Amino acid sequence: MRMVDLIEYKKNNGEFNQQQIQFIIDGYVDGSIPDYQMSALLMAICFQGLTAKETAILTQAMEYSGDIIDLSKIEGVKVDKHSTGGVGDKTSLVLGPIVAACGGKVAKMSGRGLGHTGGTLDKLESIPGFNIYVSEEDFIQQVNDIGLAIIGQSATLVPADKKIYALRDVTGTVSCIPLIASSIMSKKLASGADTILLDVKYGNGAFMQTLEDAKKLAQTMIDIGKHCHKDTRATISSMSQPLGNAIGNSLEVIEAIETLKGKGPQDLEELCLKAGSTMLVQAKLYQDESLAYKALQEVISNGKALEKLKEMVQRQGGDVSYIENPELFEKSSVIIEITSKKTGYVQSLEAKNLGIVSMKLGGGRMTKDEDVDHAVGLVLNKKIGDHVEIGETLLTVYARNELSQELLNEIYQSYTIVDEFVEKPILIEEIMK
Repeated sequence: MRMVDLIEYKKNNGEFNQQQIQFIIDGYVDGSIPDYQMSALLMAICFQGLTAKETAILTQAMEYSGDIIDLSKIEGVKVDKHSTGGVGDKTSLVLGPIVAACGGKVAKMSGRGLGHTGGTLDKLESIPGFNIYVSEEDFIQQVNDIGLAIIGQSATLVPADKKIYALRDVTGTVSCIPLIASSIMSKKLASGADTILLDVKYGNGAFMQTLEDAKKLAQTMIDIGKHCHKDTRATISSMSQPLGNAIGNSLEVIEAIETLKGKGPQDLEELCLKAGSTMLVQAKLYQDESLAYKALQEVISNGKALEKLKEMVQRQGGDVSYIENPELFEKSSVIIEITSKKTGYVQSLEAKNLGIVSMKLGGGRMTKDEDVDHAVGLVLNKKIGDHVEIGETLLTVYARNELSQELLNEIYQSYTIVDEFVEKPILIEEIMK
């Protein structure tokens, strides 16, 4: 087999078999296939696509390119979720504790933020002492003991994806649905959970811009899950505006704590309750999603969900007093209220722009090696469908320095305010399975 022949074959819309895909993945991981040939193949795949069978085979070849996490020592059904990323998406910080408080086993490996999207690990590390590097043995023990652990991905997990993703990032081959689906699912399958819930975002602040593309990506990943005999479902949710009100690491942790107390933003709570209901049904702890929904509401109202977050923080070396007293989190030195220049209704709110503003303040990273400032970010006061008076606060900026005119302009350009009434957007389009 020669790589140049396989590039030609895919260029002419040939369908790869298992041996051909395994040859490609093995060769690229061991270095015998160079970047320039892999780049050519990725571009051919972007143009010609992959069949459902090819995508499933590719996913499994990537999954087994490194270590596989064996969670069989954890009692019960292991549930996992993955979000395709967005702005203000602190779902895992709420969802993990509420599902675990209802008896679910949440064994989650998360990533860092890059660009305008925030990473769960960066948010957790804003809690002093919190350790995301936990051995596999301690990870399994923690989930057995308290039902919840959120840790960093192992460096030896899915090395094929790490190499291919880095190449896609610089060759214009990122936005290809079979490649996105195989990247996400290879990591989820290697992480060892029994069930997978995907939160596929669409809209301005998401990777998938349209509802149609989000559904297509979700279906591709569900098909991979079925091929691998994993119960895989997907929530299709809107990222036409940030989720919740807070954007920025410690600000989002504080908002998650408030949500676990039943005092959080309605959209964040709703998404977590809907997703959590699906996960509890997947775990076979409840037969009916409406009963699971009520159970999740109960653990929020009786305080068990917040206790579960505290248990996780304590087990992973974090300072629990920050969960008990969120005012302990470091404050940014400059706090600026941005007020409306007109009266009307918020028609649109550019999530991606605000995510980029937060990143420029220091709350995110342009390259994977950059440090983040956990204290900076934004807290929204007005969202789509809200009425605003001239001079009323649109959002509050938490920064280290005064805002440049450029950043101020970017914030104002993120809001569109019109005279006529605007309906609040639908958050969850559907749950696919």
